[in-house]
Amino acid sequence: MEKYRIKPGHKIDLSDYDPDDESQFSGGKKDAKPKMAELVQKLDELQELLYAEHKHKVLIVLQALDAGGKDGTIRAVFDGVNPQGVHVASFKVPTPEELDHDFLWRIHSKVPGVGEMVIFNRSHYEDVLIVRVHKLIPENVWRKRYAEINDFEQMLAAEGTTILKFYLNFSKNEQKERLQARLDDPKKHWKFNPADLTERALWDDYLEAYQDAMSATSTKWAPWYVIPANHNWYRDLTVASVIVKALEDLKMKYPEPAADLDKIIIP
Repeated sequence: MEKYRIKPGHKIDLSDYDPDDESQFSGGKKDAKPKMAELVQKLDELQELLYAEHKHKVLIVLQALDAGGKDGTIRAVFDGVNPQGVHVASFKVPTPEELDHDFLWRIHSKVPGVGEMVIFNRSHYEDVLIVRVHKLIPENVWRKRYAEINDFEQMLAAEGTTILKFYLNFSKNEQKERLQARLDDPKKHWKFNPADLTERALWDDYLEAYQDAMSATSTKWAPWYVIPANHNWYRDLTVASVIVKALEDLKMKYPEPAADLDKIIIP
């Protein structure tokens, strides 16, 4: 999966990343289901170990343009995990109270505690994306946030947090098809927001904002991955593979029992 990882200090161009790429998994979609089931089972085991060992923290950031598949990725990848140790945090328009504080204030309370895995469905990166595209704050304000985000994530990493950040990279034509599918299916009407069309008109501006943000904030301690996302099965396999590998690299172990269990007799 190193193919999709952005190296620190590397200035990226998203046109170099093919959203239709399927190169890292042989067999194609027909072989994806058993492979995905294997990864989900492995992730379930590793997440239980993470919770039991109670030494590490895991933060997963998911970012994408509208209809990019953030919700679908969460459903597919985390299908079997224990909800006791896994939480999803979504960040929408800041409340008046949140706006009265620094932009990371509302984020910090949602980061994982020891033994926890937290998935950010959107994140603190909205404060260098949407605020830039819609010119909600001056450039000199949002641009300095790159360094503030790096410092924030470095502090989390120093405190034992493994940070993985995923940009779900899909095409403008694919977005059109997904938005149209929401219009065509009455059961999906609730997911369609006319404001999505306003955002769609700003597609190129958002890509430029994402390129700059990821180039400035993909670090050794909090890397970005550009995930091909035109095909859901490949997106899910890729994200799951990166997470499983990162958890395996933690070399976690179950804690030793508090007593000699061989001598315990249950009456």
